Amino acid sequence: MAKKELQTLVLEQKILNRIYVVRGEKIMLDRDLAELYGIETKVLKQAVKRNIERFPKDFMFEMTVTEFKKWRENTILSVADKQGLRHAPFCFTEQGVTMLSCVLNSKTAIEVNIRIIRVFVKMREYALTHKEILMQLAKLEKEVSSNSRSNDKNSKDIENIFMVLKELIEKQSSPSPGNKIGFKHYD
Repeated sequence: MAKKELQTLVLEQKILNRIYVVRGEKIMLDRDLAELYGIETKVLKQAVKRNIERFPKDFMFEMTVTEFKKWRENTILSVADKQGLRHAPFCFTEQGVTMLSCVLNSKTAIEVNIRIIRVFVKMREYALTHKEILMQLAKLEKEVSSNSRSNDKNSKDIENIFMVLKELIEKQSSPSPGNKIGFKHYD
């Protein structure tokens, strides 16, 4: 694997690990975005506040005190990281991240935003693929169960196959606590 490809994969994984779910929305925090852009969080927040009309509630919102407290309790942070977290962070949805590239008009911001948007798109494609598989499986199960009522043994075998397949798909789409992959829920 080429060095550039490896760097891209590392950056994409870094982005993926910084996507959280708050209020049912996949978001990225101001501090994580600022780090990726190579600027201070304060600078990012100032740019957003100067252009607040570009950030409606479905693009960006601030965590409530309760959400912030829960997020801090459920996230592994170093002592230095915790000291830097005195105020509830701004949470940017995919659209908000896109809008940031207009506000932070630097080459780095544009390049990082393109990568972030690609990660969001990959996540959406992955979710749709699993949904399609489950829908096809349910359709096939319905067809098989209505057509094979006469042969009980085959019907039971097929039902067992469907049950195992569903369990496998559900296990793959919801990683165990030990396998933290992707984004984390904090509702």
